[in-house]
Amino acid sequence: MSAQEQERLVAWSSELRAVHARLRKALAVTHEAVKRGDPAGPAARDLLLYCHGFCTALDGHHRGEDRELFPAIAAAHPELRDTLTRLQQDHSMIAHLLSGLQASVEAGEPASQLDRHLEGIAAIMESHFRYEERQLLDVLETLALDADPAVVLGPL
Repeated sequence: MSAQEQERLVAWSSELRAVHARLRKALAVTHEAVKRGDPAGPAARDLLLYCHGFCTALDGHHRGEDRELFPAIAAAHPELRDTLTRLQQDHSMIAHLLSGLQASVEAGEPASQLDRHLEGIAAIMESHFRYEERQLLDVLETLALDADPAVVLGPL
């Protein structure tokens, strides 16, 4: 294996860490927007944008993993199928929580309600990311997947 091939293989673990870091930051920015603004006040448009951007980014990340990354891992490492199933179940739960947040923002619910949504998402998201990193980073360092990282891990 050439040095360039090895660099691309190891890059998948780096890509996953980087995407998780950006999503954590996007959640923090969204959380700060909720603290600063009243969803019914003049900051409502900015809050809608932050929440929509975060929800879209996290959902896109999980859809890319389910569509591209997890099938490649399952093919190369069938022993991880149960782990991948658990991660996909997390994705479904997080998608449900994100839709609840979006509905609350669109309904102009109070910041305290939005904050509860964000806290729930943050707890599940962080637990999910940590588990995913523990289970998959070593595998990603050897995964031969020739694909665009934005397609596999979602655009951010």
